[in-house]
Amino acid sequence: MKAVIFEQVGMPEEVLKLVDAPMPEPKPHEVLVKVTARNINPSDIMFVRGMYGITPKLPSSAGFEACGVVEQSDTEGKVPVGTRVMFTAIGTWKEYVCVPAAMVIPVPPPMPDEVACQAFVNPMTAYGMIQTSGLKEGEWLLITAGASAFGKFAIQLAKAKGIRVACTVRHDAQKEMLENLGADLVINSETEKVQKVVMEKTGEGVSVIFDAVGGVLGARALASLRPGGKMMVFGLLSLENVPMNSGLLIFKNLKIEGFWLTTYMENMATDERNQAFKDVFGFLIQNSEKVDVTAKYPLEEFNEALAAYETAGRNGKILIVS
Repeated sequence: MKAVIFEQVGMPEEVLKLVDAPMPEPKPHEVLVKVTARNINPSDIMFVRGMYGITPKLPSSAGFEACGVVEQSDTEGKVPVGTRVMFTAIGTWKEYVCVPAAMVIPVPPPMPDEVACQAFVNPMTAYGMIQTSGLKEGEWLLITAGASAFGKFAIQLAKAKGIRVACTVRHDAQKEMLENLGADLVINSETEKVQKVVMEKTGEGVSVIFDAVGGVLGARALASLRPGGKMMVFGLLSLENVPMNSGLLIFKNLKIEGFWLTTYMENMATDERNQAFKDVFGFLIQNSEKVDVTAKYPLEEFNEALAAYETAGRNGKILIVS
């Protein structure tokens, strides 16, 4: 089978390569999945660079999220052959993957592969952060990197709960797109002063921040919190830590906490997890036309897919398909 692997950590365009690999043999509790679509997430790039929370066991394939079709069932037959499934696993940039039967999620029939392959990480993270945030109807949420896939899901899920949403972007062309999704305020962090605009439009600042960027933008966002507000950190796209203003934390009684989907899911009861899937997948099916895909590339053209992923101002997902 074809697989994209890396034997040392580094920049993806330098260390990833396409190889012929042995067909994986599923264990009794696993299913063999023929992968049909994968999306490229920031975590995939960080993993290859050795900068993610999970350390790669080399050699390793790249990618964490995908969908496909079961070609060999587990010994108990929990997931029949031919079932379309979505899943997360370490190393999805290959033609076949073995996944524990208990870890795959059947894809609802109306959901196309283009949606199914990105229906877990970003939508569930957005759902989990909104649930954890304590935000109430009418309160303000600020999302950095608002034009990201996560940002677009979070805007729509927040608006459905009556939460007012502000976002930062780096290109004016992205403003109208996010406003059409329901954002109440979109700020170009390259040309506008984030804190000044937020304070002018909200009165005393936002209640919660979802920060995926860190660095200077993270610091400017932090200064936009109202007294008693909270920043939830779930990414570091700038690769720079937030320069912390201790005075702000003390005198405005601010809180900063991390969020990782893996930990959130592990701490959920089974009925809570099932309800989350029901809510998120129902939302995705009803709004599938709002799930953006910029381009699709075959596995053999992963380098072209990576180049497209790095395009400045890109608004939709880059998929690697089989």
